[in-house]
Amino acid sequence: PDLNWENPKVRREIYDMILWWMEKGVGGFRLDVIDQIAKEPDRGITSNGPRLHEFLREMSRETFQKGDLITVGEAWGANTDNAKLYSNPDGSEFSMVFQFEHMVMDQQPGKEKWDLAPLPFVKMKQCMAKWQNELYGTGWNSLFMDNHDLPRIVSRWGDDRKYRKESAKMLATILHGMQGTPYIYQGEELGMTNVKFENITHYRDIETLNLYRERLEKGYSREEVMRSIYAKSRDNARTPMQWNAEENAGFTAGTPWIEVNSNYVEINAEEEIHDPDSVFSYYRILTHLRKKYPVFIDGRFRLLMEEDSQIFAYTRTSQNEEMLVCANFTGEPAHCPLIGEWKDAQILIHNYEGGLSEEMKPYEAMMLIRKR
Repeated sequence: PDLNWENPKVRREIYDMILWWMEKGVGGFRLDVIDQIAKEPDRGITSNGPRLHEFLREMSRETFQKGDLITVGEAWGANTDNAKLYSNPDGSEFSMVFQFEHMVMDQQPGKEKWDLAPLPFVKMKQCMAKWQNELYGTGWNSLFMDNHDLPRIVSRWGDDRKYRKESAKMLATILHGMQGTPYIYQGEELGMTNVKFENITHYRDIETLNLYRERLEKGYSREEVMRSIYAKSRDNARTPMQWNAEENAGFTAGTPWIEVNSNYVEINAEEEIHDPDSVFSYYRILTHLRKKYPVFIDGRFRLLMEEDSQIFAYTRTSQNEEMLVCANFTGEPAHCPLIGEWKDAQILIHNYEGGLSEEMKPYEAMMLIRKR
């Protein structure tokens, strides 16, 4: 986005670079903050400029459409109308789009991400349902809750202590039952958590360091600032991948650029690969299910129990199958009458041992399927 896309010679250089990589055999491209390439500085337009889709279609014609690629554009400011253009099934722009409407809801309205607020759960459900329904047949969703810029989702919306495994599995169940392409960020499949460095000197993210300095200058207490950093710093997602219980989590024999999360002894890939009850094993099952059942691809989405403050439930319905995804989003028991209505359905996946009950346990989640 820092290049002058108005200059056709600049655009040609970009396309030639893309073609060079395509000739090397790459399978796809992620285009960073792509909604900011068509700026009009004199008018204060920095995103979604008037020539944005013109540029994207030209780039697609000159590059992506000449190969068999997956392309995804990152667009923080995308709405569903824009997303339909980005991910039009005709392939004129991208395969799909990263949008962030559901990921910016737990902050105070009109303020920065550091200004924490409880997640408006009902609104979040409605938001995700909107994207599922409005892109159905007209575009394609990218499914994610974690990435390199966001805090770890099990710490953000789950319980990374008492119910770490249960809540990590619950969040994955909700996301992977939806229509779209799931993105699994490194360590998400292990249930990796946020990090809490005691001193600001341990952090590396420039956004975090600037926030710390600026807010102290404005009179915020150190405790207030660190609370925001612990919740939202990008470094939460950038600590080294936790491969095993050896020094530096097996990431390197040298000195890592940022410290490893101290819980790597308990949470690491080597441990989880061999544990059938691990978060990793649960993700493997979810991935298998998505490949096996067509309803994951083409089933129509319908949000259920919309106003319920604990239950996230929806169905996916295709010509031959109907699937129920039901989850307790809280650390308290919750009542869900839907489970009784689906008592004869097949259990695809369940994050607790034992049978199903309308009285759901903390962070309990399941997928059920039946023939139509």
